[in-house]
Amino acid sequence: MLEYISVGVFIDGGYYAKINRALKAQDRSIIRVRSLFDYICARLSMEEGVHVSDCQITEAHYFRGRFRVKEAYDKHLLYNERKFEDTLIENDVIFHYKHLREVERDGQTEVVEKGVDVWFALEAYELATFRKFDYVVLITGDADHEMLVRKLKALKIKTVLLTWNLTDVDATSSLLREEAGHHWELSDIIEESPYLKKQLLYKLREPAVTPLGDDF
Repeated sequence: MLEYISVGVFIDGGYYAKINRALKAQDRSIIRVRSLFDYICARLSMEEGVHVSDCQITEAHYFRGRFRVKEAYDKHLLYNERKFEDTLIENDVIFHYKHLREVERDGQTEVVEKGVDVWFALEAYELATFRKFDYVVLITGDADHEMLVRKLKALKIKTVLLTWNLTDVDATSSLLREEAGHHWELSDIIEESPYLKKQLLYKLREPAVTPLGDDF
């Protein structure tokens, strides 16, 4: 049994944004980052039989593609990006960004995000190696991270896959789910605990119908 638990949290920003968009559409709510982190510590401490004060998220990292400043300004995203970054800073989350590109294909504009998933995997593996986390929590549903989970397990680091599936489109990859040693599906968990749902979500005061907030 562990006497102290060191946790590393790695957030796939694109996946996290999908969750928040679905929550806004369904319930005009978004995730409270602080409450989510508290839940992670409370559950791990309970499972390991240690006091919750001895379970600490020692590092948290967020990875996302984002537009350059002029493009973000033109799309009315700057305020929302800064507001969300304030939330990350307040919760000691380190953010990692790569620029997005827009390309024209078959008469339509597509947003291209290159290298973020690879960066996510490399950073998670490298930090897990050097920091020697007891647990790594991955907030993602991407099948591309299956090998990351396998490598973390090879380091004998307990790995938790934390997902929140709200639509069929955002369903977690079955390969990733099978590879993970622990899988917490929050949509199922909160069904059994309305109190937890209330704790994890922040209710928006106005309908989320403007471009502001659509990406976070």
